[in-house]
Parts: sequence; structure tokens; C-alpha cells
Amino acid sequence: MHKPYGYLSQFMSNNPSEARKKRFLGELHDFPEGTMSVGRLDEESEGLLLLTTDGRVSELIRRKDVEKEYYAQVDGLITDEAVAQLQQGVEIGLPEGKYQTLPCTAYRLPTAPTLPPRARRIRSDRHGPTSWVSITVTEGKFRQVRKMTAAVGFPTLRLVRVRIGSLHLHDLESGEVREVDGFSA
Repeated sequence: MHKPYGYLSQFMSNNPSEARKKRFLGELHDFPEGTMSVGRLDEESEGLLLLTTDGRVSELIRRKDVEKEYYAQVDGLITDEAVAQLQQGVEIGLPEGKYQTLPCTAYRLPTAPTLPPRARRIRSDRHGPTSWVSITVTEGKFRQVRKMTAAVGFPTLRLVRVRIGSLHLHDLESGEVREVDGFSA
């Protein structure tokens, strides 16, 4: 599924207050009973979200040898030094304390990727330039990519997951669901 911006990676809420204020995946499609999201995306993030009814598939995808690639639009023109820091791993804060991210693949995208427009504008161009970076990680800590770009001085403005293992977002429209046969890392 291409999870749109502004939706939670869950299908509904039993909390009446949250159910009135938030948007859920169940509003977008009639999913089979027992469907779960694998590798959640926060409300502000968008892109490839795998859904399954098989808990074993969920476990397979969360392994450390499965790559997850993100495109991050960052505030400012990201430098070679910042990209090198991302590649080496950076220290980020987690609820349980400081954490050193594993080395990853990161590079500046020469042009903005072709993505569907976001429903809500990111910000006005008068606030300065932005740039795009590709970051591929094999771990998935809480808001990790956002924290990584902030740690090197370039906060994330838009975050889109474009690949999990061998599955790519490609031309999947925001909110669209497509069934795939199996998963391979």
C-alpha cells in the first residue's frame, strides 16, 4: 500500500477521542480480517507500507538483513559531510536513551523524486532551499530517519519510504493497495 500523509499505520481505534481526531487505514480500503501493517510509518510519513495477515511474514521483513529505503526532503542543501555522517551512523535519542545507528547507504538525490503531491503543503519556498537524500537502513528505530537527518543538521520536511527489500513503491498512487505474491529480501 502507498500510505498517504496524515494516516496512522493502524486500521481503527477503540479510543473514541482518537477515532474522531485521527485518520486510519481502514478508511481507505476494505481489508481482510486480521490484516496488520509491517514496519509502521508515523502519521507524517508516507510511502510503501506492507500489509499481511501472516505474522511470519511480519517477522521476516523486520529482520536486520532487509533493507528499507527512504527519500527524505530536508531543510537546506545537504552537504557531502552530512551525507558521510549518515553513512557512518549517527547518535540519536530514543526513549530508552542514546543510540548509535548502524552504518547505512545514503546519497544526495540530484533532482527531486517524482512523487504524488502531498495533500498538505510542506512549507513556503521563501523559507529557503530544500534538498532530497536517499537513506537505506536495515533497522527501524522510532522515527529513526527523521532523527538521523536532524542529527546532521538537516531536519526532515517530507519522508517517503520507497522500498522494502525487493518491493518498490514505483507508480503506486497515494492510498492505492496492490496485492503482491510473496516477499523476498
